[in-house]
Amino acid sequence: MGIAILLLFIIGYLVGYLAHRKADKTYPSCAEDLAPDDGEDMAPIETVPSLDWSDITAMFKSKLTTDSIEKSLSDFSSDSHQAGSPGDEALANKLMGRFKSYGMNPWTDEHFVRVQDRPTSGTNKVTFQNKTYAESGFLSYSATGSAQGAALYAYYGQVEDLRRLQDLRINMSGRVLLVRAGKITPAEKVANAASVNAGAVLIYPDPADYSFERDTDLFGHVHLGCGDPYTPAFPSFNHTQFPPAKSSGLPAIPAQTIRASTAAAIMKGLGGDSPRGWGDGGLRDVVYKLGSESDLIAVEVNNVLTEKKIHNVFGVIKGFIDADRYVVIGAQRDAWGPGYARSTVGTSLLVELARTFSEMVNNGFKPKRSVVFASWSAGEYGAVGATEWLEGYLSSLNMKAFSYISLDGVVTGMRSVLSKAVSSPTDANKSLYSEAGSNWEVSVMEPMKMSDPAYPFQAFSGIPSVSFRFTSDKEYPFFGTVLDTKRNLDSKVFNLRVLTKTAGEIAGQMALQLVHDHLLRLNVEKYTNTIRSKVAQINKEIIKAHSMSSFAHFTLRMQWLMSALGSYSRASRNLNTNIQNSDLDDYEQCRIINNRIMGVERDLLSPYVSPRENPFRHILLGSGSHTLEALREHLVAIKENSASGNIDLLRNQFALATWTIQSCANALAGSVWEMDNEI
Repeated sequence: MGIAILLLFIIGYLVGYLAHRKADKTYPSCAEDLAPDDGEDMAPIETVPSLDWSDITAMFKSKLTTDSIEKSLSDFSSDSHQAGSPGDEALANKLMGRFKSYGMNPWTDEHFVRVQDRPTSGTNKVTFQNKTYAESGFLSYSATGSAQGAALYAYYGQVEDLRRLQDLRINMSGRVLLVRAGKITPAEKVANAASVNAGAVLIYPDPADYSFERDTDLFGHVHLGCGDPYTPAFPSFNHTQFPPAKSSGLPAIPAQTIRASTAAAIMKGLGGDSPRGWGDGGLRDVVYKLGSESDLIAVEVNNVLTEKKIHNVFGVIKGFIDADRYVVIGAQRDAWGPGYARSTVGTSLLVELARTFSEMVNNGFKPKRSVVFASWSAGEYGAVGATEWLEGYLSSLNMKAFSYISLDGVVTGMRSVLSKAVSSPTDANKSLYSEAGSNWEVSVMEPMKMSDPAYPFQAFSGIPSVSFRFTSDKEYPFFGTVLDTKRNLDSKVFNLRVLTKTAGEIAGQMALQLVHDHLLRLNVEKYTNTIRSKVAQINKEIIKAHSMSSFAHFTLRMQWLMSALGSYSRASRNLNTNIQNSDLDDYEQCRIINNRIMGVERDLLSPYVSPRENPFRHILLGSGSHTLEALREHLVAIKENSASGNIDLLRNQFALATWTIQSCANALAGSVWEMDNEI
């Protein structure tokens, strides 16, 4: 029995062995199956070929021509294209056609926005000394109704101008302020007037600042913000359930523009003292006086709130590697009148850049990232079209859009902006960079203001943004009038089409480098100096407060804020060190670094305030109690025993601003184990 069992085991083993050998028959692997039959090595995975940078710039300059620019300037010139009008829609359709002809798949973004327009019947009126002046110009979003009070000349209506009036012991409560246009926006003038309880504001173009006829009307808006003020922080898409909300930037007092001729008639009738240094105006046969309590003036504003359908138009050239990352190039399409410098030049450049980039792609250029071309409507009402788009896609845009380049108002004079690679429009042998000199940042750079079309991209959405322009020592005088024509722009610049081409080269080469290079050329270390400057100002006020005997109990210390500044400084330096030590041909490594760079602007948006109440959440460039500038101003108010000062509120401001900077530094540091969190 034992021998039989052993024999059966051996037979079973042999049968199993033979069956296993058949199952082990080898089959071709995936790699072998895909290999060429002739035995040659398998070809490497194809990568996107990239032209040399010098070849790209040469191709770009050759395709962006003055002749094509001149044709587009002619094609997109229009005498009437106010937002939502048939003229505006006709330009939008023309843009759609152009984008399609360039091989793009364009699309539109439709919004229903509420804007304030001039009265449909009748006019806005100003009455002084029993004479009524009917004004055709208007300021959108003004409070409507009537106001009456004593006239008071307040120069440009800046904060320092009103402070001077306060120093003269002049009570501005209920007064009708007469201010000159310029220096700051109408919205800022009205907000400043409201802060001293003025009853109304009249804004006029003084001949010393504006070289046009005295009967020219002015147009503008007085919303201290951007976008549709009746849908704050959310988009005005169709069928959106609009809540009963409005922007905190809407004024509560009437505001109206008046002609220079009307201002002259009022100024001649004013009494009071002559303000020293404020009599430099150009009103003929007028002695500039402040006005007395008996100089009563009445203002009647009958603007009408209407709903308009507007369209933003888009085209895109998709990237070949990071198609989901894009730079946006945008331009305003609408205007109060012809708007040649305001909108025609920018729209024409937008079209020409889209054509040039498309032709470059057809000739072998393969951008790594995408380029979106955007034409905005309702820009004259405060970047309404652009802001509504940002509000509609806020959660994704600041993760995907890594830069915005504005083409609005790029040509209004001859003083240039900086670029090493762009020739001077006046001397082809020199670059704009060499013309700027060694101290170029002081020469050509200035802080971005709320009136800048790129401002909502930077301060609301946290997208790195730039706007630029050729200008003159004096501001272009025809913005906000129907005199912004080709003829008047030609009178201010030499060879408009050459200057427009130069502006196109600046915008185009910025965009090309952003979509071509492995790394985004955005220097995060620059913010170190900006933050350090703000922190130094805050520290100065704290030292002053500690030196006052009345603030012996004041125990606020700078250690936390200084530590956050140090963390950001180290993180930005370490990032640059990482870049220098990294293999920039490693695609994944570059993407990780680019993500850290893109996050800086977004991380400087305060997460502790509501976008609805404080839409411009950027702590360095925004506005509101969350900013570092507001923190400094609050310190000053407490030091001066102002009623607005509150130490407990100040401590909250201090802590939240500190942690916003620290959080930005943590994100910039990269991985969680590299974060500097020793506060």
